[in-house]
Amino acid sequence: MLDKIKQFMKEYEPEPLGNQRDYAVLLPLIDLAGEIHVLYEVRSQTISQPGETSFPGGAVEKGETMEEAAIRETMEELNLSRENIEVYGEMDFIVNERQVIHCFVGKLLNVHPDNLIVNEEVDSVFTIPLSYLLTNEPEYHATSMRTEHDADFPFDLISNGDKFKWNRFELYIPFYRLPGHYLWGYTANFTHRFTQMLQAADLFDH
Repeated sequence: MLDKIKQFMKEYEPEPLGNQRDYAVLLPLIDLAGEIHVLYEVRSQTISQPGETSFPGGAVEKGETMEEAAIRETMEELNLSRENIEVYGEMDFIVNERQVIHCFVGKLLNVHPDNLIVNEEVDSVFTIPLSYLLTNEPEYHATSMRTEHDADFPFDLISNGDKFKWNRFELYIPFYRLPGHYLWGYTANFTHRFTQMLQAADLFDH
């Protein structure tokens, strides 16, 4: 039996514990008059989180890869053809108790933001020069999280019962100050991490 367990563990692909759903987004780069911009969407009033800023993306459907989901969602939301999207690769991703969000970086080809015909999930799009994001870091603000229990929570099955010291922790949420637009939360997280990666690799002119 130990040999079987050993072989099983060698071949096992670990996954996050929980019932997280996989999502995939694209961080779209676009060349405007020789300058690299990042393109953002403003979510329409007909879907969740209306008016918020996001990248194109959504839930991964059965049978498709993370990258395929990011491409499909971008095609649908921005009404693009597959030939308009060149994926460079995947950057760091976000994992929490509800979601695993994968973020791919790529370029939109032969596209101008003014000519995009977005679908019903998108109110509008806008772009921010990558140079601005590289030289203007977000502000991080803390929010406290604490544990709450149902009335029938089995305190008798844990040490110290209802006097157990539950962890209380803080989340640090990034906010960019952009004229006329919101940029915070996961989208700001991916944006900031992307610029940190470029800076660490020294891929931009000082």
